[in-house]
Amino acid sequence: MRAPLRSPPGPGAGGHHQVLFALAECLPFAVALLVLLVELTPAHVVYTGPLLVATPALAAVTMGPKGTLAATVVAVGVSVTTATYNHAWGGQQVYTNFLALFLVSVASFMTSRAARTRRENELNQLRRIATAAQEVLLRPVLDRLGPVRAASMYLAAETGAQIGGDLYDAVQTRYGVRMIVGDVRGKGLPAVRAAAVVLGAFREAVHYEDDLVEVINHCGAALRRDAVVAGVGAGAAGGDDALLEGFVTALVAQIPDGHRVEVINRGHPPPLLLLRNGTVRSLMPTAPLPPLGLEEFISGPPGRTDSYPFAPGDRLLLCTDGVIEARDRDSTFFDLPEAMVTMRDHTRQAFLEGLRQALLRHTQGRLVDDVAVILVDRREDEGHGSTGGPAQGPR
Repeated sequence: MRAPLRSPPGPGAGGHHQVLFALAECLPFAVALLVLLVELTPAHVVYTGPLLVATPALAAVTMGPKGTLAATVVAVGVSVTTATYNHAWGGQQVYTNFLALFLVSVASFMTSRAARTRRENELNQLRRIATAAQEVLLRPVLDRLGPVRAASMYLAAETGAQIGGDLYDAVQTRYGVRMIVGDVRGKGLPAVRAAAVVLGAFREAVHYEDDLVEVINHCGAALRRDAVVAGVGAGAAGGDDALLEGFVTALVAQIPDGHRVEVINRGHPPPLLLLRNGTVRSLMPTAPLPPLGLEEFISGPPGRTDSYPFAPGDRLLLCTDGVIEARDRDSTFFDLPEAMVTMRDHTRQAFLEGLRQALLRHTQGRLVDDVAVILVDRREDEGHGSTGGPAQGPR
């Protein structure tokens, strides 16, 4: 389950561009107002016909067909008003101006309509490409993975986006079910590239590394190699500041045979475990570690895997900080544990849909960060290995 969400425009260059665009949309009407003021005052000796004729053409640049039509109506209204006020009807200049206004308006409307059609076609093509990229990079997890049943959800906060800087995956291996959830610092195409690098390394390492620590170390090494190649790592830019631009918080979990889950956390929000009795437990790491890409800050051993009980009927949730740091208008954080308890009896898909709706309500539909979630239920009939009958626990 994935759906793009719109986010509010942020400060900086994006906000300045929106202000300039709004001013450009007002320009045709400002020109019409200027012509009206000139023609209704003693300054009407100034020839304003070309200015008014240019109004629809200006509108066609930024406002689309409807805006062009509105600007044309305003221009015609101003022309009729000024001609009547100045008793200019019957003069050749008035009819010449009307003819020129008509021709420019028709041409502007047709041009604007053709441009909008072209932009819509290009946007649809980009959306199809983004959807295809999403299916490759962020494929939905399988419903049944060995001793568990799983589901996933991704919500991109960037306007019009299908994919962003969050990542997830779940793979069944000979070592058990292995999962990853991560969050790339930053947004845009560089974040998508970093997410693809980490996911590619994870999908390769999970099948031959028996140690979960080595799996996540493999992801970190791939990220650092790509950072150097891209010119944003220490090898190209120099200094620690460049490295800080490309780190990824990540969490790798493994569910082997037996009633436990193993986790190694690299600066990521800890997973939440909804126990069968309705209580929620945060699986905090015993020794905090820095995110991927910042391995030089690790002192001593490269970390170890933490193990936690994960009994049949329990529900495990792995997510990015786009969930726990979502705020309402009063800057109150989203209460994820409470939402989990409220939806404890929901099926997995109903749980994720309820979580999506709860996030939308809490943030008024304006997420400021991407959201990635993996939801895992321990099957009652887990037995040993990857086979078993229909699950009797939460679905």
